[in-house]
Amino acid sequence: MPTIQEIVYSDLKEALRSHIEPELGTLRLLKSEIQYDLTKTGAKEIPDPAMILILKKNLSQRKDSAAEYRKAGREDLAAKEEAEAVVIAKYLPEEIGEDAIQKAVDDAITQLPAKGPSDTGKVMGKVMQNFKGQNIDGSKVSEIVKRSLQALS
Repeated sequence: MPTIQEIVYSDLKEALRSHIEPELGTLRLLKSEIQYDLTKTGAKEIPDPAMILILKKNLSQRKDSAAEYRKAGREDLAAKEEAEAVVIAKYLPEEIGEDAIQKAVDDAITQLPAKGPSDTGKVMGKVMQNFKGQNIDGSKVSEIVKRSLQALS
């Protein structure tokens, strides 16, 4: 099974041949991020968990930029950023669902044991550690942790 990095490189070659935009520009930026990370770490390949972090960071940047452009009344640039976000998102594995997060939160609360909202940081840390290297929305985890700990008090 090919790694995310291999898939990105393969799709970049195809986009170069076909001149497909916005894929071409976005994949070039991703390749640049990958090359930077490879140079920084001295590795030959980036493992999928690290690639997921790179992709999530880039996706977040595109979403933030689109929101800022929208505030400034620049719909054209916001649409470009959103199109790039769609390209990046297709390389991310399916996001962890709420049911799996809730189960992990419940397990963490039991294992620690957590008593209430003051233990939010401990529970968040434990849950995020369990899903390290996977596609998980931290704000969704935070919401579930807070709701679960609030129910305890």
